[in-house]
Amino acid sequence: MGESREAEGTEAAVPGGGLTTGEVARRLGVAPTTVRTWDHRYGLGPARHTGGRHRRWTPEDVARLERMCALTATGIPPAEAARLARETQAPAPAAVPEPTAPPRRAPAREAAPASRAGSGLRLGDARQECKGIARAALRLDAAALDRLLLDAIRDHGLIAAWTEVIVPTLQAVGRKWESSGERYVEVEHFLSWHVSGALRRAAPDTVPDRPGATTVLACVPGENHTLALEVLSAALSERGIPVRMFGGALPVESLIAAVRRTGPAAIALWAQSRTTASRPLAQHVAAMEWGVRGARRSPLVLTLGPGWSGRPVPGAARPYGLADTVQALAGLASR
Repeated sequence: MGESREAEGTEAAVPGGGLTTGEVARRLGVAPTTVRTWDHRYGLGPARHTGGRHRRWTPEDVARLERMCALTATGIPPAEAARLARETQAPAPAAVPEPTAPPRRAPAREAAPASRAGSGLRLGDARQECKGIARAALRLDAAALDRLLLDAIRDHGLIAAWTEVIVPTLQAVGRKWESSGERYVEVEHFLSWHVSGALRRAAPDTVPDRPGATTVLACVPGENHTLALEVLSAALSERGIPVRMFGGALPVESLIAAVRRTGPAAIALWAQSRTTASRPLAQHVAAMEWGVRGARRSPLVLTLGPGWSGRPVPGAARPYGLADTVQALAGLASR
């Protein structure tokens, strides 16, 4: 079974050349609603329009969207990725096939074998490990999924495995769910659970506290997406940095109490959604102080996750991606 008809068949071919939004979405492996959102919210729409509501995407337009996909896959927030996609000169794109041309097919050796789940995921040029993990998730094969996830972490390291293998697979499952009318939700939950388990098994032992070196990790109130903090916790522990992980939806009072009790060097606040990202909360935490009079200290606050996009917090850091975040916190802990 291919991508859902609801996602694919929403736009007709545009006369006069170029691709429709639906065809561009299939080419990129994202939902048509994602392409439209990038157009309306970030100004990444086509340069030319036909009469009425039809849109005609040129090779240059598609290359810009491909750049956007590549940037967001590395963890860069969409607004920043869109700015870079508009400003960065991409390599000359290959000619975009006319609407009447047959769809591109991967070489036979890369074609994913049929799974018992009855459907595949669009993974483009992702690592081969992504395809194996996706097939195991679609089959709901727990043993195979655990083995493949741990193999990826062992072979590539936590950061590369997360950025280049796990995140693209999670995004592909999310796109499949979005474009299939609430189907495959069980696959997303299943994959997320096993990723969390693999991160815990791959993480080193808990690092003992060192005064002034601890990092507090917490989701803001109302936010329950914890996987990005889980991999950050494991990566910091790998580098000998003490971490206190508080997980999802930590109430404001509990967050403040945890900060006062631990006196951390840094606090990372994750927000997946703009509706949960609270600038006043981040500013309040950044202004907290402890210690004796004349030698008081304040934490470095890091605002992490797409929810903080376009919501800069004075005095807070906003690193892009897991590697930059780990580097910033490792540098702070070494002082």
